[in-house]
Amino acid sequence: MTTTASPISSRLEDVESAREEGRKKIDWAFEHMPILSTLREEFEDEQVLSGETVGMALHVEAKTAALVETMADAGAEVAITGCNPLSTHDDVSAALDAHENISSYAEHGVDDEAYYEAIDAVLAHEPTVTVDDGGDLVFRVHEEHPELIETIVGGTEETTTGVHRLRSMDADGALDYPVFAVNDTPMKRLFDNVHGTGEASLSSIAMTTNLSWAGKNVVVAGFGYCGKGVARKASGQNANVVVTEIDERRALEAHMEGYDVMSMDEAAEVGDVFITTTGNRDVIVDRHFEKMGDGAVLANAGHFDVEIDLDALSALADSEREVRDGVREYRLADGTRLNVLAEGRLVNLAAPVSLGHPVEVMDQSFGVQAVCVRELVENGDGYDAGVNEVPDELDRQLAEIKLEAEGIELDELTDEQAEYMDSWQHGT
Repeated sequence: MTTTASPISSRLEDVESAREEGRKKIDWAFEHMPILSTLREEFEDEQVLSGETVGMALHVEAKTAALVETMADAGAEVAITGCNPLSTHDDVSAALDAHENISSYAEHGVDDEAYYEAIDAVLAHEPTVTVDDGGDLVFRVHEEHPELIETIVGGTEETTTGVHRLRSMDADGALDYPVFAVNDTPMKRLFDNVHGTGEASLSSIAMTTNLSWAGKNVVVAGFGYCGKGVARKASGQNANVVVTEIDERRALEAHMEGYDVMSMDEAAEVGDVFITTTGNRDVIVDRHFEKMGDGAVLANAGHFDVEIDLDALSALADSEREVRDGVREYRLADGTRLNVLAEGRLVNLAAPVSLGHPVEVMDQSFGVQAVCVRELVENGDGYDAGVNEVPDELDRQLAEIKLEAEGIELDELTDEQAEYMDSWQHGT
């Protein structure tokens, strides 16, 4: 078997120290991940992935590592790389690579060529299951390695942007194996997208800039689940929240929740901090930059670095410089200074101080990933090529594990209540 990139362990100067630090981070994460800990024990006892090869492209940090090791301890050979050039923690990647069943190719700060070489290295392991965050792994299979499709039983996709891309691919008849839309399950969307994106984005911005939220006008582009989380958390820290939207109902929802709603053309004139959460390109462009006030902060909480048009901003700027670690200042001709965080990449993971979503939140999302991989291995023949919804019973099982770990009990329907709810014959 040949690969186009070497594992991370061969590229670090002090690999043993890196592995030790990465191990500490992974162990801490597992301590606060009751869902994955439960699944890990069950998967390991039953060796549910014995004989499988799992190829993964994810944000390689401590919480992700817990999922990766769960797959490996379940009997799978695992090959992993990053899904964002700036979100990998090299020490965690090195710790994973030390596992006898895991090869990690993820390295922080690689260029585009090295990024795709690492994806090709993962695919050289000939995975039978793919686990993706953003869709790059799935697309690489179809575009560069179609011979693998025949032996891939299915895949999972973690994030909103990736699911959008896969649905477009599916609509064109170009997705040739089943992929679970993990992003669209309640246990992912209601918690990861809302609480995870909201908390992690705001904390990363605050730590990167050392600025307060109180009293600032925070412009949130997009009021999907991620945008709702950012808006809610910013409001909770005493910011004045402005929402921009293209969807009539979401705009009305934001208005009814008490946020100011306006176009980006209007918001550009009043915003102090701009956070994009749309998953689309060119959300903030040159005409918006020209209206912004001195010192405005721009950050992206969408998956790819296309929401803020940095090429247009660079063309407008007379000069650029790094004013803080992770903060690039663009000075316009009139002296206005605009500050872009994390190169316009996913701010909750790509900023220098970012730790990603809270551990407890990712426990739920990665729990969904784990049970979906098991489902594909055990029942993959029951799913057609294309985007598939995660079976609701799997999602609910994870909620039950989490509630039990939290010591929370539920009421249960009596027989009479169940009969009442299932009948159409009960009237006034």
